[in-house]
Amino acid sequence: METLLWLLVIVLFALSFIGLVFPIIPSSIALWLAFVIYHFFINQSELTLVFWLMMTVLTAILIVSDFIASRYFVNRFGGSKKGEYAAMVGLLFGVFIWPPIGIIIVPFLTVMLVELAEQRSFKEAFYSSIGSLIGFLSGMAIKVIIQLLMLVIFIVYLII
Repeated sequence: METLLWLLVIVLFALSFIGLVFPIIPSSIALWLAFVIYHFFINQSELTLVFWLMMTVLTAILIVSDFIASRYFVNRFGGSKKGEYAAMVGLLFGVFIWPPIGIIIVPFLTVMLVELAEQRSFKEAFYSSIGSLIGFLSGMAIKVIIQLLMLVIFIVYLII
């Protein structure tokens, strides 16, 4: 039984990383399910309060990283406030419209259309859209790093 539970934990960790490319799979929920299964069904004594607090903070950062990165880079590339918000809305809708491609194309097009509607030139709108793309890729890189950190912390808790 314990082998089956460990297999489930490993599959959930793998799903959390697959969820970065296919955001229909909620990465943070998969990670937390793995932690909870380990804690309640394999070993209740190894994961301390400090572990759970660290995972909570890292999960919060994981969830908001896409939005912060998108807003930052749209602004950095000359986008308007409306363009920043369009990037965030585009990310939300892109997940459902055509995953995983939608999370790249929908924010790009949304920012482009909003910036053009704001009477910006095509070049300015295009640069703002590029900012949303760089923001998305940066957010994904941050999420990979945070998820790896969470996995390493989990493994360290198992070893110590």
